[in-house]
Amino acid sequence: MAQCVQSVQEFIQDSFVPLVAALCSEEAERLTRRNNLSFAELVRPFCRLTSEVHMRDPNNQLHIIKNLKIAVNNIITHPPQPGAIRKLLHDVVSVSQPAEGLVANVITAGDYDLNISDRSVKASVPWYSNWKETLMELNTSTFYSATTPWFESYRECFLQSMPASDHEFLNHYVACMLVVSSSESDPVEQFLKLSQEQHRIQHSSEYSYPKWFIPNTLKYYVLLHDVSTGEEQRADSIYEEMKQRYGTQGCYLLKINSRVCNRGADEQIPDPWSQYLQKNTIQNQDSYEDYTVSNKSTDQLISDGTDSEIKDGLSNYFKTHPLQLDHPSGSLDSTDYMKASTSLQDSKKSNSGTPHGACLTLTDHDRIRQFIQEFTFRGLLPHIEKTIRQLNDQLISRKGLSRSLFFATKKWFSGSKVPEKSINELKNTSGLLYPPEAPELQIRKMADLCFLVQHYELAYSCYHTAKKDFLNDQAMLYAAGALEMAAVSAFLQPGAPRPYPAHYMETAIQTYRDICKNMVLAERCVLLSAEILKSQSKYSEAAALLIRLTSEDSDLRSALLLEQAAHCFINMKSPMVRKFAFHMILAGHRFSKAGQKKHALRCYCQAMQVYKGKGWSLAEDHINFTIGRQSFTLRQLDNAVSAFRHILINDSKQPPAQQGAFLREYLYVYKSATQLSPDGPLPQLPLPYINSSATRVFFGHDRRPAEGEKQAATHVSLDQEYDSESSQQWKELEEQVVSVINKGTIPSNFQPTQFCLNRYSDNSKFPLAVIEEPITVEVSFRNPLKVPLLLTDLSLLWKFQPKDFSAKHDGETKEQGTCDEDMVGTEAIEEFLINSEETKVARLKLFPHQTGELHILGVVYNLGSVQGAVPLDGIDPSIGLQTGKFVSNGLSVRGRQDLEIQGPRLNNTKEEKTSIKYGPDRRLDPIITEEMPLLEVFFINFPTGLLCGEIRKAYVEFVNVSKCPLTALKVVSKHPEFFTFGGNTAVLTPLSPSASENCSAYKTVVTDPTSVRTALLSSASSADFGIGTGGSPEVIQVPLPDAVLLPGASVQLPMWLRGPDEEGVHEINFLFYYESIKKHSKMCHRVLRHTAVICTSRSLHVRATVCRSNALGDEEGRGDNMLLFVDVENINTSETGVKEFHIVQVSSNSKHWKLQKSVNISGDKDTKLASRERAKLCFKAVRCKNLEENYTFADIVFGNEQIISSASPCADFFFQSLSSEFKRTHVQSHAHASQRAVKQSLDETVRLIQRCSEVDLNIVVLWKAYVVEDSKQLILEGQHHVALNTVGKEAFSFPQKQELPETVLLKFFRPENTPVPARPTPEQLSNLIKTSLHYPESFNHSFHQKSLCLVPVTLLLSNCSQAVVDVMIDLRHKPTSSEALEIHGSFTWLGQTQYKLQLKGQEVYSLQLKACFVHTGVYNLGTPRVFAKLVDQVTLFETSQQNSMPALIIINNI
Repeated sequence: MAQCVQSVQEFIQDSFVPLVAALCSEEAERLTRRNNLSFAELVRPFCRLTSEVHMRDPNNQLHIIKNLKIAVNNIITHPPQPGAIRKLLHDVVSVSQPAEGLVANVITAGDYDLNISDRSVKASVPWYSNWKETLMELNTSTFYSATTPWFESYRECFLQSMPASDHEFLNHYVACMLVVSSSESDPVEQFLKLSQEQHRIQHSSEYSYPKWFIPNTLKYYVLLHDVSTGEEQRADSIYEEMKQRYGTQGCYLLKINSRVCNRGADEQIPDPWSQYLQKNTIQNQDSYEDYTVSNKSTDQLISDGTDSEIKDGLSNYFKTHPLQLDHPSGSLDSTDYMKASTSLQDSKKSNSGTPHGACLTLTDHDRIRQFIQEFTFRGLLPHIEKTIRQLNDQLISRKGLSRSLFFATKKWFSGSKVPEKSINELKNTSGLLYPPEAPELQIRKMADLCFLVQHYELAYSCYHTAKKDFLNDQAMLYAAGALEMAAVSAFLQPGAPRPYPAHYMETAIQTYRDICKNMVLAERCVLLSAEILKSQSKYSEAAALLIRLTSEDSDLRSALLLEQAAHCFINMKSPMVRKFAFHMILAGHRFSKAGQKKHALRCYCQAMQVYKGKGWSLAEDHINFTIGRQSFTLRQLDNAVSAFRHILINDSKQPPAQQGAFLREYLYVYKSATQLSPDGPLPQLPLPYINSSATRVFFGHDRRPAEGEKQAATHVSLDQEYDSESSQQWKELEEQVVSVINKGTIPSNFQPTQFCLNRYSDNSKFPLAVIEEPITVEVSFRNPLKVPLLLTDLSLLWKFQPKDFSAKHDGETKEQGTCDEDMVGTEAIEEFLINSEETKVARLKLFPHQTGELHILGVVYNLGSVQGAVPLDGIDPSIGLQTGKFVSNGLSVRGRQDLEIQGPRLNNTKEEKTSIKYGPDRRLDPIITEEMPLLEVFFINFPTGLLCGEIRKAYVEFVNVSKCPLTALKVVSKHPEFFTFGGNTAVLTPLSPSASENCSAYKTVVTDPTSVRTALLSSASSADFGIGTGGSPEVIQVPLPDAVLLPGASVQLPMWLRGPDEEGVHEINFLFYYESIKKHSKMCHRVLRHTAVICTSRSLHVRATVCRSNALGDEEGRGDNMLLFVDVENINTSETGVKEFHIVQVSSNSKHWKLQKSVNISGDKDTKLASRERAKLCFKAVRCKNLEENYTFADIVFGNEQIISSASPCADFFFQSLSSEFKRTHVQSHAHASQRAVKQSLDETVRLIQRCSEVDLNIVVLWKAYVVEDSKQLILEGQHHVALNTVGKEAFSFPQKQELPETVLLKFFRPENTPVPARPTPEQLSNLIKTSLHYPESFNHSFHQKSLCLVPVTLLLSNCSQAVVDVMIDLRHKPTSSEALEIHGSFTWLGQTQYKLQLKGQEVYSLQLKACFVHTGVYNLGTPRVFAKLVDQVTLFETSQQNSMPALIIINNI
């Protein structure tokens, strides 16, 4: 049970006090009414004695009475009606409520106030994690005081209002005060009349009420004197007469009204009556009506005289089971709220506002107190003492017992005991009545008198004796009363000589309830016993006792007892918090049935603290639903909305029908709440859920769809998934182009353009949006319910601060309103349906019309449910609600939800790592900048599939759709070799007629068919094609006419594409960069993205090798001829429909070399390659005389048309492939820059030697492919590039893939910088000098005429390097192998055997030698050994030079 203000001893003593009747004359009543009080009310605050009282027991022992209280009541001759008593108890409970504000705190989420009573105790959340420790702390804490004043008020009122009965005498009147005013004409005569009246009431048969203790009732005569108006002498004289007539012990002069009523109000006199008058007792019989409602018939709803259905207008849904939720049909929207009836009576209202005791002074207060003491000391207690003695003597004489019952107790207990029969064995003899003079009743009367004057030991003896007599007579009602009081007397005995006999109480309760059918007495028994058990910390037994008395006949009693039982559970040593919560729910349910809505709400709120967060969603739903309904009934609309909100936002396990009912209830309550304050701010709605972090913001117009052959740039849209890798690539491209624009540096205020912001993008900076361009916000909604939700008039909520970024002054902040459409236009979605448990995104647009700062706050919408949204027969009705208009059930509420996005967790500094800090997320706070140009790009005839190396011509259309001109249009891509807009020459040179006839992408010239396959020369500068100018090759200037695109203008430019060399699917990113003519402070440039997806299939594979020609001198007498071998293979598969490839031209381009002629022996002019065929081509290459930096282009034509390789697009793609090749080799060589700087002098030497074997020659193989497609023949054309860098090393048209081994052992090593070799390789050293022997192939000599044959031989020496070389020729070398001797024979060189020469750079030297033969045969003249070294080196690097192929000579004899 809850803590009480009084101790259990004080409570029991105050519950059973001597009753004194008051009978006043009319004049005396008038005197007291001047103070707005009756006589009984006047003396009530002073009825507790302030000092100890002494009296003697029948054994003449002194007995001390402490803290005695008496009760003075007006005589009421009619017993109180049960209905009036119920009404009184109902009002007493209603008026006693906990402090305001605590209920609301309970409903609030977060930290709870554990409102066990009117004092709140903070408990941690979640409650369930440490509830045991918390409750133990609460129990032991000095701050813990779980009081329930409404229960104490109920208990006090219940005990006071119990009607007197014949089986007990505790609430019978012991004495009667006769009160007469001194102002009456004959007060003594008036006393006589009152005395007769009292006698008539007590002894006449027409009055059965009230009950009197003994026939000879004490009469006490009180003369009431009004000091302010009466004559004091007359009063004294009358009093003297009274003393002579009634004795000094039987009368009293009470002087009151010493104060004039209308005196100044500045004098404050305490009002001790108000607290007593608020507890309206049953003695105010006049103010009550018969409030009886029969609860026997089944058609009545409740039993406490209140009809909850009529009172609140809400269906009573607790008729079946305490925790069963009501059917959804009983929802709030179908009922009209009725005004709650007043819980207090009119009399109470008048009492509370009226001053009491206005004519009384503090002296008068003391007089009244003295009067009560005199009455008790001199009148009441002597009368009781005498009565006890008389009863004791009567009993002794009647029963022939020993002198006093006081000494007979032991004998009774020590004798043989008759076994008590069980309750079930006893007959139903509750109707047995004893005559008033029966000795059993006299014992009971004596026991009650002893109990009233706190003589508990004697009282216990008498009760115990009476109990045995009653049980023997099977008078069960009398026996139950004796058992009850015997148990209480045993408990109250000082020193506790015997334990509390709880079984007496058990028997008494069972007898009252089951045999006597008297629930009022059973309830009194339970209240007393439970309080006693609680004082002994027997909370479990007390709870069981309280729960046992709950029944259907009284909801109010059941509610109060269940609540006290709940407090018993929480007060145990090991608190049973779940039982506490469960019984609070049951108590709240019964309070609700009893019409005590506030108490019901409080109980449910207290229980909610325990059930919350446990995962018991159905229990939570039930509690929240009840809290919502009760709060709505009490017009606590905010609490009702909060409770219904909790039902909707939790993951509910309710069936769809129940969820639909919850939703309708919520909408109805919410609407009622908003109607009270229609002008207030829009409240937050709980549904649907918004995943704020998934919010995406898109800046710009939606992408246009493709129109025929026109394909719009892909750009960015909300339909694309975010790819961090792709996003990083676009950022790098933008940084690259900005760096080029700003001459190699990126500005500090550079902000990468982000069109679509989401949870993965960098949202730390304020995004930039352009005036008059839409901002689209994608909000992700989730419906957690199993019923569809209908949102109407859905739009964004924003705040805007106009700012003129050029004028530098700020405007006034504007919130969204009807007049602000000229600032920011808002697009609303009329209807937005979210099906059950669906996640759906809504795209909402804003149109800014002014520059400034925009803050998107959230969304605003009407929330409603769809009519007929409950599934029937397993069919989901939302299936038919996908399109068209949705039928709402007419109930919708307007509210908002804020978009609150948490930024990323900061983890950079030590402080951020050790604490939890989040950065800003500014995706919803764009800055609206000034007007900017807006570019749209369309691609015409853009292919999706190409052959590797295929050249295709397409067109690009640039359109300026804004109102301001754009300039500085550039395009940047990671694959610049894929496309070209043509070089500077493409604009100057017109297309040839033949090219236009054949629709070729190349510039062609018709050639003479009779001409031999010699090279046709031309030259071009790399600067003409944007290469080598120092800029980035990836950034390409778009050749706009006049370099400006005016508003609304469009321009079409040709674009040549070349299929990537590697087969497969290629994603090629284009970033178009452009600027406004005006410079803006916020936004400097804009970009447009396009991703082209090209699928390439295999075509040709080209391999080429270059080697030095043996013919060292050319037609012009210069050396350094080379032979070029080109191997072309058709690796195309027949699936692509390519019939055959034709090699139409091979071109070279180099600064130092050029192709001279084709040395193919085949007479076939056109080289055709079918599938998997291979062709070998051989060309002669010579050095150029080109002194400038221009590239020399040499075309060897195999067909009838020359493709001018130095013009667009052939040269474009060549230069782009050259730059990408250079970039690749440059990255590789850059790593060794630091080592090269250390040994610079040595490396220069190495570099000279290495350069001997280097060659800078690039080959372009141009081809045509004949494709059959849909029975039509198409001609495709393309080109492959091969870059030759080293003599003798094979080069390919695209890098070969290296096949990795299947399994590789994992090796751990420390990476070390591999040093550049200090010495060149022997292969590089052997290429310094190229040698060649010139001699006749056969020589005829007559050995008969001359035995020695001398043949002149010329040895040509060519210096391949740019430096001066010392050369030594040694002719003494002989072949060592015997095989060589056998095959070739032996010969001798005549003349010098060793020559030392010095050759300048690129010099060709001719040395005349003579060979001597002695007989015929085939001889190898290639025996001279040539050694070479650089001039400035002493011995280093002197290396044997490579010999050319065997030089065979045939010597014939003639």
